[in-house]
Amino acid sequence: QVQLVESGGGLVQAGGSLRLSCAASGSIFSINIIDWYRQAPGKQRELVATITRGGTTTYADSVKGRFTASRDNTRNAVYLRMNSLKPEDTAVYYCKPRTYTTWGQGTQVTVSS
Repeated sequence: QVQLVESGGGLVQAGGSLRLSCAASGSIFSINIIDWYRQAPGKQRELVATITRGGTTTYADSVKGRFTASRDNTRNAVYLRMNSLKPEDTAVYYCKPRTYTTWGQGTQVTVSS
C-alpha cells in the first residue's frame, strides 16, 4: 500500500479558501476511489468528498458547491479545493483510499468567524 500524507491546512477567515493536498509515496493510478474525510472536535469523522480514478466526484451536502476534489494520477496526488469556508468547516482533514484501513495524520483546518 502507498502512504498518503495530507498538507495544506491552516488558519483562514470565514469566506476564505484553502487547497489541501494528499501526496502519495507511490502510484495512485490503481486506486479507484479516494475519500476526503474530516473530524471536528467532539464529532464523528465525516465523509466530505470522494473522487474516482476517472475523476468522478461526489460531495456531502454540507460542502457541495464549495469544495472541489481533484486528482493528478501522474503526480500521485489528490487535492481538495475549499472555497467559501465557514467556521463549521473547522476540522482535521484526511484523505484515504476507500479500501485502506489505516489513516494518516491529517491536516488541521481552522476557520475563524
